[in-house]
Amino acid sequence: MLFNTGTFAIFFIIVFISYWLFLKNSVKWQNLFLLVASYVFYGWWDWRFLSLIFLSSLSDYLIALKIDAPIKPKSAKIWVTISIAINLIMLGFFKYYNFFVDSFIDLFALFDVELSKRSLNIILPVGISFYTFQTMSYTIDVYRKQLKATRDFVSFFAFVSFFPQLVAGPIERASNLLGQFYIKRQFDYEKSAIAMRQILWGLFQKVVVADNVGVVVNQIFDNYQQQSGFSLILGAMLFSFQIYGDFAGYSNIAVGVARLLGFQLMQNFQSPYFSQNITEIWRRWHISLSTWLRDYLYTPLAIKTRNWGSFGIAFSTMLTFLLCGLWHGAAWKFVIFGAFHGIALTYDIFTKKTRKKWRKQIHQKIYDPISILLTFSYWTFTLIIFRAQSAKDAFIYLKSIINKPLFTPDDLSLAGLKLTMVGIVVFFMAFDYMGRNKTFAIETTGKPWPNIGRFAFYAFLVFLIFLFFQTDGDAFIYFQF
Repeated sequence: MLFNTGTFAIFFIIVFISYWLFLKNSVKWQNLFLLVASYVFYGWWDWRFLSLIFLSSLSDYLIALKIDAPIKPKSAKIWVTISIAINLIMLGFFKYYNFFVDSFIDLFALFDVELSKRSLNIILPVGISFYTFQTMSYTIDVYRKQLKATRDFVSFFAFVSFFPQLVAGPIERASNLLGQFYIKRQFDYEKSAIAMRQILWGLFQKVVVADNVGVVVNQIFDNYQQQSGFSLILGAMLFSFQIYGDFAGYSNIAVGVARLLGFQLMQNFQSPYFSQNITEIWRRWHISLSTWLRDYLYTPLAIKTRNWGSFGIAFSTMLTFLLCGLWHGAAWKFVIFGAFHGIALTYDIFTKKTRKKWRKQIHQKIYDPISILLTFSYWTFTLIIFRAQSAKDAFIYLKSIINKPLFTPDDLSLAGLKLTMVGIVVFFMAFDYMGRNKTFAIETTGKPWPNIGRFAFYAFLVFLIFLFFQTDGDAFIYFQF
């Protein structure tokens, strides 16, 4: 079930009315209703995978109780290891089995040893990377004594499967979200008004920006060998805005929908394209994933390798981002994508003092825009690897930017469409810049205006959404992860 469809609109209207009209006096009944609604929402894609999310929830629910019981530290460590193993085995089988089999065969082929291929026709369950990380962090937090294991079966299962953020995040921590299932929720008009603005902005990002910019991006990437150098550069830049609008759009809708139900999810994006280095981008992009990797992977690695000095920092950074790349997809192009980001973050760490000196020596109005431009350029370069069909295609795409003529007559045939998309992006980024210190771009836009001006602005966004809406309801890019 997609947020940008009439099906979801009908589903959510039914959920919203039932939740606040008939169940508002009972937290337990609200939680049970949310659990059922979340399973309906998830089962809309493929009901067979409901058993997978149920087993993932059940195993971590029971294991956390074992960890939290009065047992020896060694026993607790065994149980948390079992939890991590179960989660990674499920994720590894459904997402990475064929990738590792194919890579293993290719490795032996280098030594002229042919192995028979035993790949399976495995369907990737939607959102498995997100809810696996969510449940795994819960048992780790219980093991670290940062959280008490819950005995509330319904609340925990509702926390894991909470439909607004189930499929593509934010990846919530139990320390933030689970406790919200225990307390009575009250309908709040002011919070609901903010939620509606956030949903509106999320739909604009997805329907107007991502889906329409994606048309041009697909035309360029699917036929990149026939494109001019300018078109290839434009395609890469537009994909940067497509994936941002798509993923941030999902997050804004998810946070807004949750807020309408009385829940507060974490902010997942904060104007990342105005960052001055790659480290800052990752602090502003997919914040729930970057902080998860920091807390559960990078920090433990850095502690383990603290005696290695600078090499330990570099090793921890590189391994974290290699795995970050692999989290995004079962292909070598994602590993390479992660490697480039690991290199960039390592560079940021070791040049921090030098860059501070440069910033003092160069006027801020010159230094800051150049830093932003260079950072965005590097980010866009890595996204070519991310978007290409394979690592080989990415290499040819990059090579073609240099070798192809800068302009060709074919560029004129799509000039109008490309200019329209550029105009949409400029409009989008202008508001993103003005709201860069807010939780979402139009959080406070229009509040000080007269009512007629404020509602005219919202009506204009609604008009653009209907004007550019594509009837096929494009899926969100991060559903495949």
